[in-house]
Amino acid sequence: MKKRIAIFASGSGSNAQKIMEHFKNSAEVEIALVLTNNPDAYVLQRADNFEIPSHVFDRKEFYHTDHITDLLKNLDIDLVVLAGFLWLIPKNLIHEYPGRIINIHPAILPKFGGKGMYGDHVHLAVLEAGESEGGITIHYVNENYDEGEYIYQARYRVDKEDNLEMLKFKGQQLEHQHYPRIVEGILKKIKK
Repeated sequence: MKKRIAIFASGSGSNAQKIMEHFKNSAEVEIALVLTNNPDAYVLQRADNFEIPSHVFDRKEFYHTDHITDLLKNLDIDLVVLAGFLWLIPKNLIHEYPGRIINIHPAILPKFGGKGMYGDHVHLAVLEAGESEGGITIHYVNENYDEGEYIYQARYRVDKEDNLEMLKFKGQQLEHQHYPRIVEGILKKIKK
C-alpha cells in the first residue's frame, strides 16, 4: 500500500512541484491532495499538471470546522507537508497528525522565525542583520510558528554583494535539493 502525502501551499508552489516530481513514478508514495488557502495560488496549476486533486479552503473551514482533518483522514494521509503555507496549523490537525506534519523555513532557525517571518521578510532580515550565512530548516510542526523539533538544516554563505534575489535563489536551491529527500526519509519511518 502506498504511503500518502497531502501538501499545503499558499503561493507559487515550487517546493510542492519538486516533491511532485520526486514521487511522480514512485511505487511506494503517492501525493493524494494539494490544499491551499489561496484560490489564485499557482500551486493549483502545478497540481493540475500532475493530475493531483486539489482543495481550496477559507479561514472558517480551516479553523472552525473539522472538515480539513476529516478530509485528510478519509484520504488515509500518512504525512502532511507544508510547502510555503503561511497559516498557523490548528490544534485539531496537529492532534490528529502528531509528529506527521512537517514544514520548511527559509532560515536557520531559531533565528528569523515566528509570525510574519516568511519569504522575502526572512531574507531581508538576514541581509539587514549582516549575517554571514543563511539557510533552510526543515522541522516538525507544533502549535507555534517555527518552533517544532528540527529535522534538517542546510546553510549557504551570504556574500557582501548578495541582494534579496541572490538570497532567495540560494535558499531555494537548498530547499529544492533537500526537501523531497527529507520527505522520503520521514515516510520510510512511518508505519502503514
